[in-house]
Amino acid sequence: MALYVHKYGGTSVGTVERIQDVAEKIIQAKRAGDDLVVVVSAMSGETDRLLGLAHQVQERPEPRELDVLLATGEQVTIALLCMALEVKGCAASSYTGAQARILTDAAHTKARILDIDTSRIRRDLSQDKVVVVAGFQGVNEEGHITTLGRGGSDTTAVALAATLQADECRIYTDVDGVYTTDPRIESKARRLERITFEEMLELASLGSKVLQIRAVEFAGKYNVPLRVLSTFTEGEGTLITYEDETMEEALISGIAFNRDEAKLTVEGVPDRPGIAAAILGPIADANIEVDMIVQNVAEDESTDFTFTVHRNDYPRARDILDRARDDLGARKVTGDDRIVKISLVGVGMRSHAGIASKMFRVLAEAGINIQMISTSEIKISVVLDEDYLQAAVHTLHEAFELDQAPAA
Repeated sequence: MALYVHKYGGTSVGTVERIQDVAEKIIQAKRAGDDLVVVVSAMSGETDRLLGLAHQVQERPEPRELDVLLATGEQVTIALLCMALEVKGCAASSYTGAQARILTDAAHTKARILDIDTSRIRRDLSQDKVVVVAGFQGVNEEGHITTLGRGGSDTTAVALAATLQADECRIYTDVDGVYTTDPRIESKARRLERITFEEMLELASLGSKVLQIRAVEFAGKYNVPLRVLSTFTEGEGTLITYEDETMEEALISGIAFNRDEAKLTVEGVPDRPGIAAAILGPIADANIEVDMIVQNVAEDESTDFTFTVHRNDYPRARDILDRARDDLGARKVTGDDRIVKISLVGVGMRSHAGIASKMFRVLAEAGINIQMISTSEIKISVVLDEDYLQAAVHTLHEAFELDQAPAA
């Protein structure tokens, strides 16, 4: 008998009718003889509604009380889903994060899972019950309710699958798998049958919204086979697993992009030791994360220092640099909040040369100028003017033949 963990997101359980549909899907899986633990999110829009209520009462909601409030969203879903299962003759038990004994640290609104006591869950499974667990939440050592941050239900599901040694963790969403790129941008995007944890982690960090980064990290660390499927259409979805011999054929698995980027340049600063720290120190002190960095040295021993930040942080970062310009000895500070980062991702890059040069060549032939470049073992990222996003994705998707499945 196999043990599966299913996770259903907010869209999948967004209405009573959809909750009833999910209950039917669970019952079909039970008929196949599987043991099931089901993790659910709050109904679509509910977390935002609760946040809105909190901000009506308190401008900066107290984190402990905010967690108590937000955790109620999933509590509604687990109760309704168990009711829907019971009506259809399927025995089920609902558990909040605290009842499921999901122990976290004390970082309210962004807690991390430390341990899970699965004894209650295993007891119910032995009695042939479906166990329905609230995602996104847990409890700290002092018994206070905590939440895991946006997308935390994915992490709950993977953590439970790891602790229970489940055969597979299945993430049901409103898409039917992981695609070579966003189908809304590229109509020829192809669903991948499988992808490595490493590639999925890169895609998630580079802008793909299919899975939460922490969930992929957790799955890779504990070797939990992870499958992304659609709640609304039948199909095999995409399996996320470790690299094997069959994956070596694919040079590139996908193209990710991120519109939420902005670029800042400090021009004409002295080329001396410590200048990078002097520029980025105040940025870090303001809790602003820096992504790509490029430094160019001129013949007059001055340097232009360019880096990217999240677009929301651009005004604050620009203000910090403008105020520090004279102390840095810079000629001027410039910026651009209309850029996009596009990345090629694939484990095949490890063993194949020429990927970067091909990427640069096809973009040049399409008349698309590259502003910044960053590379790693399985990733090449470039920064472009955001007006070129669709053209660049289409050009690269076609050039690397991502619409075609790799040869068997």
